[in-house]
Amino acid sequence: MEIRDLKIFLMVAEKKSISGASKFLYMTPQGISKVLKKLEEELQCQLYSRDPSGILLTESGERFRDYARREIEAYTELEKDILRIEQRQKKEVDLLSAYGILRLVMPDCITTFRDRHPDIQFHYREYPDLRVEELFAEREGNVAFSIGEFDEERYHVTLLESFPIKLLVNESHPLSRKETVTIEDMKDEPLYIESSQFYIYHLITEKCRQAGFEPKIVFQTSGFSLCHKMVSANKGISVAVDFIYEDMKKSGMKLIPFSDGIYEWKACMLTRKEEKENEAVRLFGEHIVQWLDKIQKGEIKR
Repeated sequence: MEIRDLKIFLMVAEKKSISGASKFLYMTPQGISKVLKKLEEELQCQLYSRDPSGILLTESGERFRDYARREIEAYTELEKDILRIEQRQKKEVDLLSAYGILRLVMPDCITTFRDRHPDIQFHYREYPDLRVEELFAEREGNVAFSIGEFDEERYHVTLLESFPIKLLVNESHPLSRKETVTIEDMKDEPLYIESSQFYIYHLITEKCRQAGFEPKIVFQTSGFSLCHKMVSANKGISVAVDFIYEDMKKSGMKLIPFSDGIYEWKACMLTRKEEKENEAVRLFGEHIVQWLDKIQKGEIKR
């Protein structure tokens, strides 16, 4: 009985159809039927029956479904454990990064690390910050960059840099005459913002709700660039942080600080406390901290 067979069985049980499962498994219905027949012969039972609504599991089939789920979950955890052991022994960094943070540390930081440590295998993947947290909690990767507050009992948390979130408006917008704003100033204003897969979305929407109104979100996006473009065209307002604003700066826009609370874009580096020390990850973490320190001292220009 193979893990692959268990996954095929679970997909058929979920879709209640062999032909429906075949579209997701990229297998022919005949191939799937052959696997199901093999499982039934091995277990010496009937796992499913058919009726007009599709395939239904028998009592034995339901019991086998529970077993299959546990086995796949255990096998997945085993794969991740072995991957981390191999990464540690082979000196490998597997970075999960929220969008925007590699812009913060700069691509040169990564290329310099690779040049200094050619024996370390380096991989990185970028996602929205909340997706990074989900994947890292599921034990993907061995180091993560993300935005927000994190459980310091579970993770080693290193603050990379923190920026106040500010209101971004067109210079022709009435709000541009203000030196500071409050969350109430956003009421009824067309808002362009990163999607609900990002920390900044939840921070701003929660602040609005605490103030007694729903933000007038006209569009959610996967990055700051479209927000800047819409504000530049005076289609609405947005929020941004200084280093991204300076990087994308266009004439005719203004960044205004909030005066009514803490609005913070806090970039952190995470490693897991439960894992044995990975020498490659340790060297990478030291490199990141030293690099950002040089930026702060003006020795490296962002």
